[in-house]
Parts: sequence; structure tokens; C-alpha cells
Amino acid sequence: MSDPTSSELPNTAGAGPLSYAIFQLARTHRAQAAGMLRAMNLHPGQELLLMQLFDHDGRTQAELLERAGLDHSTVSKSLRRMQEAGLLTREPASHDRRVMVVHLTDAGRALQEPIADMWRTLEEISVRDLTSDQVQSFTTCARIIEKSVRDLSRRPPRE
Repeated sequence: MSDPTSSELPNTAGAGPLSYAIFQLARTHRAQAAGMLRAMNLHPGQELLLMQLFDHDGRTQAELLERAGLDHSTVSKSLRRMQEAGLLTREPASHDRRVMVVHLTDAGRALQEPIADMWRTLEEISVRDLTSDQVQSFTTCARIIEKSVRDLSRRPPRE
């Protein structure tokens, strides 16, 4: 039986073992979350938008875009689908008709506890073989890596 903590690294990924591990982790974690979200008739990313609205209903689409960390087309498509599903409404802002304000419906608000349960379960699955120190260390490292990648993507391209 092979060691579950080691995975066969393709030769091409040999120069980037950490990046390959992050990719594999993200793909596996997202697949698990997607299955859990399907049970609530949600697509990945929609729960992130709902979580922002649970914290502050009546955000603009631009605020949701910035806070959820999703791209414009994903947010627009997700909000349209969620509106069609009766989870939220979108209406022009009173101060500027071009700005769309997003509000939860009762059906959208009813997903708060199921989504919180899903994240709790996903966390339990993710950390079940880790110590609390390992969880803290991983979380710290992940945030540092995220910042490094995000900061690089914000730099102007070299000439």
C-alpha cells in the first residue's frame, strides 16, 4: 500500500512541487465542495456570494465582485442564476440607476445555516488528520502564498 501523503509528481512539475501540490489540493477540495453544494442546488462560487449577502444584505454587484474574489463574468452569471432560482433580487440603486443592488429573498436567507453546516463539514473532513498546530501553520502559509501570487498579478507587466 502506498503512502497517502506522497503523490507521484510528474517530471514536468518537478520544478514546482509546491505549486503542483496546491493545484491538486485545490482541485480535490473544490470537487468535494461542489458535491456538497449540488445537494443545495448551488454551483461553486454561489455560496461565496450568498455568504457576503448573509453578512450584509443589499451589497452592490461591484462590492460582491470585489469581496468574493471572483471574476466579473462568474459573478454576473451566478447572480442571474440565483435570481432565476428565487434566492435573490437585483434592482437599480436609487442614487445611480446603472448600479445594481443585490438583496436576499427568504429562500436565499434560508440557505445560511445549510451553507454554514457545509463549510463546517468540509473543514472537519479537511483537518481530520492534522493537529491544530498543523492547521494553523498551513493556514498561515496559504495566506502568505496567496498574497505573493495576488501581489505579483497586480504588478504592471515588464517591458
